[in-house]
Amino acid sequence: MESFIFDVLGLVIRWLHIITGIAWIGASFYFIWLDNSLEEPPGWKNDMGIKGDLWSFHGGGIYEVAKYKVGPEKMPHHLHWFYWEAYSTWITGMLLAFVVYYFQSNSYLVNPEGWIQNSYVAIAESLIFLASGVLAYEGLMKAGLNKQPVLFIAALILLLALASWLAVHLFSSRAAYLHIGMLIGTVMVANVFLGIIPPQRDFVKAIDAGIPPDASALAGAKTRSTHNNYFTLPVLFCMISNHYSFLYGHRYNWLILVCIILITAAARHYFNLAHKRIFKPQIIAICAALFLALMGALAWDKNQTSKALNEIQVSELEAMTLVNAHCTNCHAETPTFAGFSAPPLGIILTSPDELKDLWWLMPGDTDYL
Repeated sequence: MESFIFDVLGLVIRWLHIITGIAWIGASFYFIWLDNSLEEPPGWKNDMGIKGDLWSFHGGGIYEVAKYKVGPEKMPHHLHWFYWEAYSTWITGMLLAFVVYYFQSNSYLVNPEGWIQNSYVAIAESLIFLASGVLAYEGLMKAGLNKQPVLFIAALILLLALASWLAVHLFSSRAAYLHIGMLIGTVMVANVFLGIIPPQRDFVKAIDAGIPPDASALAGAKTRSTHNNYFTLPVLFCMISNHYSFLYGHRYNWLILVCIILITAAARHYFNLAHKRIFKPQIIAICAALFLALMGALAWDKNQTSKALNEIQVSELEAMTLVNAHCTNCHAETPTFAGFSAPPLGIILTSPDELKDLWWLMPGDTDYL
């Protein structure tokens, strides 16, 4: 009954997480597109303080959107804010982490061969890991490194590589990939909470009070919003990564993760440039080529590993002794491992014939077994 309750909770929270995540990422995509697509307004609008405008057609009618250079003389009675999507996505994501990875930490969070074997320590380390990512990012922002894009990107890549390497040693390989997504998502929501909404509120208060608002603070908010936009595709990959054990189960899993995050972030750059009518298809071509090269390297490595494994001969008794010691507590018709009501992926490993039927499993897919 306990496992059923966790399954239902996981279903409901994951569903809510996906819904709110779509809303947040959709808003990020839309507003970056909108800002990059603004055109020079006519003279009468420019005299009103309009920086740019845009006309669009969607659904039931034509829309006219305008952006002020600073702000209107008087704020409207109803002003729409965009932050509930970010907060709701992070809250549901953390609830999902608690239900799946924290409450069932021995099954999903702890890496039996990693640095941490105690489930409570692993949970504490998970929370520290997320907080440290925010502190590191905020340190870069407070130091003003974001004003030097090349150095800022280089620093982010180094931090990402370090975080990925640490994650695979601290947590199970599948949880490690998810934790990088959680870390990036936590940085994103911290951007909204710490660096985007506060200056926006101060801006509105200044206009209401008849005080010239500080436009420079909004420039910082725009920078953070742009960073969040580039983080979206890497986060989406991390969200679905648990389906691909040939990636997270690989011996160089942390490096593969870094490569895929960089490729997806670079691909996002193509679309952001295209919004400004700057078309550079070579960016997408290079990203696709790099991804295919990475997959090709993994395929070659798989083939080499398969050849090496084929040279190893073990008896059925030796094989089943190993499987019974490490696998059948989960991969049985009725699992005995806490948190499992059915064998993962429907895979049952209680006889040599069932084991032979899994010849298609790639070497390195040990998280299935």
